Amino acid sequence: MAALQHEFEHPNKAFGWAARDSTGFLSPFNFSRRETGEKDVTLKILYCGICHTDLHLSRNDFGVSIYPLVPGYLSFLIHSIEKLKWIFLCSVSEINNQRYQLLRKSLMIMIYRHEIVGEVTEVGSKVEKFKIGDKVGVGTMVDSCRSCQSCVDNLESYCPKKIPTYGFKNVDGTTTYGGFSDTMVAHEDFVIRIPHGLPLDAAAPLLCAGITVYSPLRYFGLDKPGLHLAVVGLGGLGHLAVKFAKAFGAKVTVVSTSPHKKKEALENLGADSFVISTDQDQMQGVIGTMDGIIDTISADHPLLHLLGMLKSHGKLVLVGAVAKLELPVFPLIMGRKIVAGSSVGGLKETQEMIDFAAHHNVKADIEVIPVDYINTAMDRLHKADVKYRFVIDIGNTLKSSS
Repeated sequence: MAALQHEFEHPNKAFGWAARDSTGFLSPFNFSRRETGEKDVTLKILYCGICHTDLHLSRNDFGVSIYPLVPGYLSFLIHSIEKLKWIFLCSVSEINNQRYQLLRKSLMIMIYRHEIVGEVTEVGSKVEKFKIGDKVGVGTMVDSCRSCQSCVDNLESYCPKKIPTYGFKNVDGTTTYGGFSDTMVAHEDFVIRIPHGLPLDAAAPLLCAGITVYSPLRYFGLDKPGLHLAVVGLGGLGHLAVKFAKAFGAKVTVVSTSPHKKKEALENLGADSFVISTDQDQMQGVIGTMDGIIDTISADHPLLHLLGMLKSHGKLVLVGAVAKLELPVFPLIMGRKIVAGSSVGGLKETQEMIDFAAHHNVKADIEVIPVDYINTAMDRLHKADVKYRFVIDIGNTLKSSS
């Protein structure tokens, strides 16, 4: 019955890959997409990136997944799930607890991925921004309330009623499905134009990883030439943080626990220096030298030595998904330093980021794979065996079994 609901709840047939249980194994999955509304854009998906959130959700590492699960986007929600729990449970009322449990359940049925790039195949009668044949992308969300202060300020990513690209209830009550699939339908206001000259495959990860690091650089004033910035962690987020920071004209130091990444950071990514965070002498040498730090680490790690790297009035911005960290307060007070968090940017900033990336030749370093390599890619991602982002060639390799 559930399978029939997925396949026939909308009029247009669609096909993708989904996980059926907590083994995380993905396999072909038939479902459906809505008709193209008057302000909608329908696209044929050509490429779709894979990020660590897809791995966690497919294997139910957070204990919240409902199957079938088709990746497409939920990283924002998982990054924020502890925050959501706090919001809904800050009052001890049973009503709030029930609201949280319902929210949890609504996150679960999903076709993965939110780093979606494709070609427009149909536009609604009132669409003004796009035409058939345009190359476009869909990132981390497909709708928002349009009326709250965050939406008014073009910060839809912070709208309390935003609708993520996958695994959430849409305004019509049906589930949103992501980009491990052949087609996508989205409102034109939540579609990003991909500039000419930016390779579509390498552009895909920019719609999540790229905007995740670009947004805090801009918001916290770390986009000024001549600043000295540190990027902590050299993975999918970190390598793009280095590239964007360099494009802004900053001096960039990479901070890592992995000595073997030094050559990559300096020679291939253009970082100016490299510091091993476990080497006390090296860390001592960078005390009080940084105007800002972008911390991309998604595991528990100490902040004290990072705060020591900041100049007075410096800013440490966390973009990795960490449930909790111990925060030393004294260094903040004595140096008037700031520790902040940041999610992805809104649609206006995401378009700005993509245009900036095209102008400055900022691209994700990727490994393009066929769709039937997804499960192997997930295993490799679990072992951090990718430099730095897998991108699925959906257009050439996704074939319906029906």
